[in-house]
Amino acid sequence: MCSTLLSSVEAWWDWLLLVHCVANMPLTKHLRVGIIDSNPALKSRNHLTKNGIPDSRVSTVTPATISFFKDIGAWEHVQQQRHAFFGKMQVWDYTGLGYTRYNARDVGKEYLGCVVENKVLCNSLLLRLQEELDDIESVVYPTRLVSLTFPSKSRQAGMNPASSGQLSVGHATEELHRSNLVKLDLSDGRSLYSKLVIGADGSKSNVRQIAGIKTTGWNYPQSAIICTVEHAVENDCAWQRFLPSGPIALLPVGNNFSNIVWTMSPEESLRHKSMSPEEFVKSVNHALDFGYGPHPSSSALDHYMEQLFSGIGNTAASTKECFEVPPKATGVVSERMAFPLSLMHSHDYVSKRLALVGDAAHTVHPLAGQGVNLGFGDAAALAKVIAEGVSVGSDVGDLTLLQRYEKDRKAANVAMTAVLDGFQKLYSVDFGPLNVVRAAAFHGAQYISPLKRNIISYAMGDMKLPIFS
Repeated sequence: MCSTLLSSVEAWWDWLLLVHCVANMPLTKHLRVGIIDSNPALKSRNHLTKNGIPDSRVSTVTPATISFFKDIGAWEHVQQQRHAFFGKMQVWDYTGLGYTRYNARDVGKEYLGCVVENKVLCNSLLLRLQEELDDIESVVYPTRLVSLTFPSKSRQAGMNPASSGQLSVGHATEELHRSNLVKLDLSDGRSLYSKLVIGADGSKSNVRQIAGIKTTGWNYPQSAIICTVEHAVENDCAWQRFLPSGPIALLPVGNNFSNIVWTMSPEESLRHKSMSPEEFVKSVNHALDFGYGPHPSSSALDHYMEQLFSGIGNTAASTKECFEVPPKATGVVSERMAFPLSLMHSHDYVSKRLALVGDAAHTVHPLAGQGVNLGFGDAAALAKVIAEGVSVGSDVGDLTLLQRYEKDRKAANVAMTAVLDGFQKLYSVDFGPLNVVRAAAFHGAQYISPLKRNIISYAMGDMKLPIFS
C-alpha cells in the first residue's frame, strides 16, 4: 500500500476530516487511504435523533470550522441532527468587579459559534465519508497498530535483491519499493506499507509514542465536570463565569438543554459527581448566580471607560448590553463525567513519512472550547500541503514538504495554547490587586470596541492575536 494512511483510535473527527479533504481535492483523490480503527461505530449509517437527552460530551465549533464542514459537504448532516447556534456570550468574574458581553452583530455575523455533540460531529463526517466511498469497509482495518518501522531502520545489509539469487525480478522490485515505505504491523498479524502515516489518535497517541516523539506539558491542579442540564426556558447564550477554583460554562445544546463544563479541584469534582441530582443542580445555580460573590453592577469606572473609548471606531452592539443572570437549571439529565485537565505539546509535529494532527500533537485547557477547532485546522492544513506536494510531483512523505504543515500549524497552536494557559493562571489566583487587574481587563474588553471585535474574530477562527488594533 503506497498511499496516505491514517491511524486512529479515539480522535475520530481529526482523521475523518482529513480523509474528506484528501478525497475532495482533485489532486489527491487518487491517493489510496487506509484507516486503522477498531471502533464498531464506523459501520453506522444513520442520523442520530434530535429527540432524547443530549450527550454530555460536546464541542463548540467556530464559524471557520463550520465553513470548512460546508466545503466538504458534512454540515448538511449536522443540520439534520441536534445542534445549537449561539449569537451572544457573557463572561464575568465572581468578584463582581467586571463582565464582558459579546454579540455576533459586533462583527456583522449571525452567530459566534455552534455547540454540537461530539457524537453528532463524528457521525456527520462518517455519513459524508460513506457517501464518497462506495465501500468504506475496504479501507478500514478494524485492529490496532503494534509497531512502525521507518525506511532508515528497515534497510538491512543483504536486502539488496540484485545480489540475491532467491528473489525473482518482480519480487525484487517489490522489496525495493517497500524498503522506502513505512511498515505498520497490526495486532491481527497483518502488515501494511505506506508513504505517509498520520497520527490522529488523541492525546495518548499510540502513533506518537511508537515514533518516539517527545512532548512538553503539565497537569493542571484541576478536573472538569461535564454534564447536561435542563431549563424551563430555552438557552440562546454561552455563559462563562470565573470562580476561585476555575471557570464554569453553560452552553446551549438545543431545546431546553444546556451543557455544563465546570473546572474545579480533583477533590471537588469527586464530591460533585457523588452529589444527589438535587444537590448538584443547587450547586450549579449557586455557581452561576450569587455564589462566591455579587453580580457585576454599573459603576463610575464603567461610565468613564465608555466615555473614554466612545470615539474609537464604531461602538460595538454589545457595549451597552447590561449584565444578565443565566437561566436556572431545573435538573441534571445526564451522567456526570469528570476528567483531569492538562496541557501537552509535541516537540515535533512531523518526521519523515509521519505527521501528527489534533490532540495527538497538542492538548489545551478547555476554558474557551478551542481544542477541537485547532485539530480541524491541523487536518485542513495538512491536506492542503499534501495536495500542493502532489501538484509538483513531490513525495507526500517528504520531510521538507511536511515541515511546511508544521511551521504553519505550530505557530497558530502555540499562540492559542499560550493564551489559554495564561487565562488559566490569571484566574487561578484570588489576590486583591490581581482582582483589580482582571476587572480592568473585563472593562477593556467590554468598552474598547476595536479590541472587542478583535477578540471575537480571533475566537471565531481568525488566527490574528487578540490585541488592540
